[in-house]
Amino acid sequence: MEASTCTSQFKIILGSSSIPCRKILAEMGYEFTIMSADIDEKCIRKEKPEDLVMALAEAKADAILSNLQTISNQEKDDEQTILTAADTADAILQGLPIDEYVKDAEPTLLITCDQVVVYGGVIREKPSSKEEARKFWKDYSGGHAATVGSVLVTNLKTGFKKGEWD
Repeated sequence: MEASTCTSQFKIILGSSSIPCRKILAEMGYEFTIMSADIDEKCIRKEKPEDLVMALAEAKADAILSNLQTISNQEKDDEQTILTAADTADAILQGLPIDEYVKDAEPTLLITCDQVVVYGGVIREKPSSKEEARKFWKDYSGGHAATVGSVLVTNLKTGFKKGEWD
């Protein structure tokens, strides 16, 4: 089944470098822009995997929003720029003042997500080395591992956020 491009009343920014996330949106036919959050995931700790994946998705959204605001503020300080970009994503890529555009623009949705593995009651995030990855794989072959994932959608025009985990 071939995906056609979806025409929607909003723009999408995928706040993730995850190849599966990109693939899902692309195969559904959505056009989107990719922005990765530069956060130290190891600094965010929660006891429950559900709380951790939601906190990580929130932190990614906050980092991207902060980056967008920084871009906007830098442009304001340098000079007032006339916005001619077709959408918020283009504005971001061109470094144009976002807040002036967003007030009259169609909504832009920022999608952030995270996933962890739970094995033996312990949360396991991305392995930090090849050796750790090998150990994880070896462990998983002898027991049950589960994943917990989250998705957070932020409307950049209204600031409204909605997230869930599974």
